[in-house]
Amino acid sequence: MSDTADFFRSRLDQMIDLRHPLAVLSSRMPWQELEASVSHLFAKKVRAGKVIDEADLFGGISKLVGTGVSPAGRPRLPLRLMISLLYLKHAFNESDEGVVERWAETPTWQYFSGMDYFEHRWPCDPSQLVHLRKALGEEGVEVLLQQTINVAITLKLIAKSSLATVIVDSTVQHKAIAYPTDAKMLETARAKLVDAAKGQGIELKQTYAKEGNRLARQAGRYAHAKQFKRMRHTLKRERTIVGRLQREIERKLTPLAQAARDALAGTLTKARRVFEQTKGKTIKGGSPKLYSWHAPEVHCFSKGKARTPFEFGTKVGIAVTAKGNLIVGARAYAGAPFDGHTLNEQIEQATILMQDTGEKPSTAVVDLGYRGVDRDNPGLTIIHRGKAKNLGGPERKLIKRRNAVEPVIGHLKADHRMDRCHLRGEIGDRLHAVLCAAGYNLRWLLRAIVRA
Repeated sequence: MSDTADFFRSRLDQMIDLRHPLAVLSSRMPWQELEASVSHLFAKKVRAGKVIDEADLFGGISKLVGTGVSPAGRPRLPLRLMISLLYLKHAFNESDEGVVERWAETPTWQYFSGMDYFEHRWPCDPSQLVHLRKALGEEGVEVLLQQTINVAITLKLIAKSSLATVIVDSTVQHKAIAYPTDAKMLETARAKLVDAAKGQGIELKQTYAKEGNRLARQAGRYAHAKQFKRMRHTLKRERTIVGRLQREIERKLTPLAQAARDALAGTLTKARRVFEQTKGKTIKGGSPKLYSWHAPEVHCFSKGKARTPFEFGTKVGIAVTAKGNLIVGARAYAGAPFDGHTLNEQIEQATILMQDTGEKPSTAVVDLGYRGVDRDNPGLTIIHRGKAKNLGGPERKLIKRRNAVEPVIGHLKADHRMDRCHLRGEIGDRLHAVLCAAGYNLRWLLRAIVRA
């Protein structure tokens, strides 16, 4: 009883086995350095304020309000607690809701988060993790990944010289969207046009709600029955409806205010893209297809796989050490770049993440998708099987080692949530890729501590 400062609660260090790898890692993580590296991202910013119009006895006046730093708001939760939740979420494949629920039931997780006493309650609302990711940004989440590399070197779980040789490969990070079909996209465009028009007070002659739903269902049934002539007839009618609504809204835009026209411009542009791309396989102007209304950054990747011939998402580059399979770089790329064009950025990120160790990548082992970029990467030795005739024994062994990155990608998708990205926009894709890599490295550290 004397060892317990709080009579009604038990200390966590008396409830758990301190030899548990997560408990060992909690005392080895550089929490103070981690908090100091990201604390500037949470500083309260000075607000510019806004001008409001008021009236008094002498007439109208303009007044500037909301300037300076607001003292309002409750105190922030400890940074260590919030950062540890991000680590645990991706290390153990939990959602935002799942990680806070499991945290309240797992003493080891609470000890890793810096708590002294067991608390059978949620550490925070799940929505606060959304705000945390936005505040951290790409710079902050890369710090989380960097510290996992530093811990691996500090604990001597991997040799510092192993960081000089990396294996680089790319994969597709799937976006959380429905499988895109012309019927679904046209029906979505119709519904969004109707909602946008109602939001701006535009009265439409007809919304085609009942007919639109029926046509979308019919197109799916005809496609399943391989009645493609009937399906094309149904899609033609859906395009006609979208075109009518689009032209009617454009005719009624003139008397509206500029703000209303600007609000409708984005919806009309997307609807026009859907209308054009459903006409045929080619698109005027060479603009990319729109595969999701809420995620226009999604691209289609065809890799010739039998099970998933098409993948919809973002290309992600992964860099792992040739010995040990520790991830030293993870970056998502906008658009659909050629693999070789991403190597320079991938090595640059890995060099930044390794700067505390004093090492940097000097050799990259890649597949044939990275051919022809030696001039763009001076000072970097690029090895692939296309150069096999000119390579010696050690380099040939590295070529055989290149396949080691494939199971790492498999674990990232199956165990660390890279199989489906639910975060919004291109920035969400970049944050998610780095956080998945940080979660993988945390599990890597736990396994290495057990072996040691």
